[in-house]
Amino acid sequence: MGKPSFKDVFHNARVTLLGNAMLLELENVNKTFSRSGHPIAAVQNFSYCIEPSQFVAVCGPSGCGKTTLLLICGGLLRPETGTVALYGHDLYSLSPEERAAIRSAHIGFVFQQFHLVPYLNVVDNVLAASLGLRLEHAMEQKQMRQRAIELVERFGLSDRAEHLPTELSTGQRQRVALARAMLNRPKILLADEPTGNLDAENRDVVWEHLRKFAVDDRSVLLVTHDAAAAARADKVVHMEAGQRLNTIS
Repeated sequence: MGKPSFKDVFHNARVTLLGNAMLLELENVNKTFSRSGHPIAAVQNFSYCIEPSQFVAVCGPSGCGKTTLLLICGGLLRPETGTVALYGHDLYSLSPEERAAIRSAHIGFVFQQFHLVPYLNVVDNVLAASLGLRLEHAMEQKQMRQRAIELVERFGLSDRAEHLPTELSTGQRQRVALARAMLNRPKILLADEPTGNLDAENRDVVWEHLRKFAVDDRSVLLVTHDAAAAARADKVVHMEAGQRLNTIS
């Protein structure tokens, strides 16, 4: 039997989401970089499973491999060894095109530096997440724009809907990034230090939205160096020098 087509992979992933498979599974994942000719083990023999409706925080000092782990989980960085499976689908057995489609439909990203498009306003920055879905019909596009507007309202940004990222505060930019990550109703949201640059009030807003997201079979995987913040998650995985140390329930 030949390799399944792009459409088959995409369809089968959606069907599998209705099953009982673990949401995200990592098994013996390893990733090494080279620095000045010397190997640096960023992630070492990392194994972990995330269940539906679970909020998991990976906590550890800067440089311990947290962001590398997050990129691996999201299908953005191939590990040297080990497997990463989303609802039973090995992400790195797929072609780049297939993996991008799965990522667009089922994985949301919140990057530490936001990565907003500087020439798009707030609504269009949120809507940018839908580009990977390849919406073909005008009605689908209209519905997605309406959802983007509703998310902008939910995050308290209605009065900034037409503003560019440079016209927003740090907290507002983070809320735009969160709204964008949630637009496609992904099954898992991956967040890299989402509260690291925020004041106390905005940190609480971000945590509230992340907590509300982790229900109805949707989960959050967050990495942070802030142990106090991580303690607000359902599970805390401690990481040091690329290795998982332990998990606290």
